[in-house]
Amino acid sequence: MWFSLLENVPDHEWRMSKIVTTLIADRQYPEKMLIYAENHNQSISGGCSFAEILFGKIKKDSPGSKESLLRGCSLHKMIRLITFTIGGHAYLNFMGNEFGHPKRVEFPMRSNNFSFSLANRQWDLLAAGVHQDLFSFDKELMNLDESERVLSRGLPNIHHVNDTNMVISYVRGPFLFVFNFHPTDSYEGYNVGVEEAGEYQVILNSDELKYGGQGLLKENHYIQRTINRRVDGLPYCLEVFLPSRTAQVSKLTRILRI
Repeated sequence: MWFSLLENVPDHEWRMSKIVTTLIADRQYPEKMLIYAENHNQSISGGCSFAEILFGKIKKDSPGSKESLLRGCSLHKMIRLITFTIGGHAYLNFMGNEFGHPKRVEFPMRSNNFSFSLANRQWDLLAAGVHQDLFSFDKELMNLDESERVLSRGLPNIHHVNDTNMVISYVRGPFLFVFNFHPTDSYEGYNVGVEEAGEYQVILNSDELKYGGQGLLKENHYIQRTINRRVDGLPYCLEVFLPSRTAQVSKLTRILRI
């Protein structure tokens, strides 16, 4: 699904409703769903890796390379986070996807004369740069489920899908997930609904510097208190700062009785 979307449609024409309906297509049997964001054909038929599609053929000193890397890194994190948390109860993480391996991998087979030339991973990429940042984010993503058991908390309540603003938001247990896929527009004080009144703390932010982001969220953005206003069909709301191409996971840390 992600590959047809990335290859055929410009960023600003992505439809959030299509992303959501595709990722939750089989909600009737979520316990039987195995979800992933890698190109499964890369090791079978020599297809491009997920990162290769996102980053393209980037030369470090070429014009626009910094912007292209930022775009690719931002989307790599967001796509894995939404795929991981919006679907079923099992997530498959491909070896190489977690640190944005830039080249295809191909098993020895008849079509390549059983060559091992492409049957390898470039682990040296973890030493620095965007691949180290993506690996750091992936470890936090895995820790999120290990410590908070996100996937075992039932299916999410997807209450905000805005194709114009390119924002998706849903609640899963005490967690609020918000994604701004817009390539240029950031939103200050964006209203998203929540089910419980209280204080919400950002526990995972894809835009942090240590994950290759820009660090646009400041200290005052990390803890927000709900407003007694009905939004998205839910009794309360948060006003959140959403930089373009970023995602946030917030946890209800203090319940307020109103």
